[in-house]
Amino acid sequence: MTTNNEKHKFGMIDNLAYAAGDFGCNMSFALKGTMAIFWTQFMGMDLWYSLLLVIVQVWDAINDPLIGSMIDADKHEYKRNKFLQYIWVGSIGLIVGGACCFLPFPNAPVWAKFIIFIAGYVVWDAFYTVANVPYGSLLGLISSDPGDRASLSAFRSVGSLVGNMAPMVILPMIIYDSNNQLVGQRVFFAALLMGFLGFLCFQFMISKTVIRVETNVTLNEEAPKFNVIQAMSNFLKNRPAVGATLAAMGMFLGQQGAATAVTVMFQSYFKNAQISGLVSMFAMIPILLFTPLARKMVNKFGKKELATAGAICSVIACALMLILPITPDGKGMGIYVVCQLINSLGLGIYSTVSWAMMGDAIDYNEWKTGNREEGTVYALHSFFRKLAQGFGPALALVVMVSLGYVGELGANQTPETALNMRYLVAALYLFSALMQFVGLGLVFNLNKKNLETMQAELAARHAVKG
Repeated sequence: MTTNNEKHKFGMIDNLAYAAGDFGCNMSFALKGTMAIFWTQFMGMDLWYSLLLVIVQVWDAINDPLIGSMIDADKHEYKRNKFLQYIWVGSIGLIVGGACCFLPFPNAPVWAKFIIFIAGYVVWDAFYTVANVPYGSLLGLISSDPGDRASLSAFRSVGSLVGNMAPMVILPMIIYDSNNQLVGQRVFFAALLMGFLGFLCFQFMISKTVIRVETNVTLNEEAPKFNVIQAMSNFLKNRPAVGATLAAMGMFLGQQGAATAVTVMFQSYFKNAQISGLVSMFAMIPILLFTPLARKMVNKFGKKELATAGAICSVIACALMLILPITPDGKGMGIYVVCQLINSLGLGIYSTVSWAMMGDAIDYNEWKTGNREEGTVYALHSFFRKLAQGFGPALALVVMVSLGYVGELGANQTPETALNMRYLVAALYLFSALMQFVGLGLVFNLNKKNLETMQAELAARHAVKG
């Protein structure tokens, strides 16, 4: 592959195509927030579900780095691009992969439920990784310009938000009945529909994506053989990658770890499960408002600087959520929404530049080691994110059960348990925000000045290599 900047100048179609890719991913991934409610309240698994989540993380540990290294080691010349080819394969599997996690057999024996969950999750996760790992790596190949990358990252956040918001608002209205109880069969058919919609979005992205950045650059005359262990070691020495990954893990601990507790809070504390999606969507408004400003603000202040300020904003909002009197009425819900709006503003600042920060981390890997290793760097980043997405909800569910949660009661939890969910939600969000601050403010080391130095040196190396 060679650079071809004259063929297609970077523009809005690049942003829209990249946004469509994350919309496609989230058509499948957004259902993961429903998984705990489905398997505890409909399938009756409770603590068994926590064990199941831990088991499938073993597959995640193998799956992400394996597929990432496989993509990096693949030297086959594809008609368009190897990343786009892998995304196409993954998008096919995701049509049914998500639905496999919601096969509605509540009367099956426990051993059969174990098989249903593990087999369904393995199928879904494999295809999701095949699509998502190369998709994340594409950002650094579409353009090398910092402003373009910030724009792509911002539009990816928009695609992710819309992909999350649509199920977030519509699903609660479909899958819960008038008594705030889950109807499991509806979740299965919703998952099939969302898989198909995701497939259509991926096809649009694949057809409109243009690769402009040279990907086969090394510092040595003879390129070294690919080494997975060395690539992992490089990742752990890559401070920008580690910092961005800690922040992402914090973000997902808040979003995924608290997801089940939030649902139970609306079911049993606020007594209105169907409105939970609308409240969550309303809290996303600051992210949408910030997105159009992302490119200009990045050029002026820098990605690290902006993201750190956002993390501080989230810490303040989540601390207020924990200590303010959020009562089970309209006034209490109003206070909760205001706190979520402030938290969302901080999260929005980070999320709009998060993927651009990972693009910079991949450049940093090349700067320090001479090898880009996009697939492996992003796969390891994705792996640790999935740890947060898997172990976070599992640990949160263990805490929920210790605080009195009984899945089979559904919306009919005791008043004490309902109150416990209100405080658990705030505590999980606060822990999440603190992790983001540590990752972005203390570990990630590519500030605006350092980033400019790195990019100038890489450009000089590439010019020498021709």
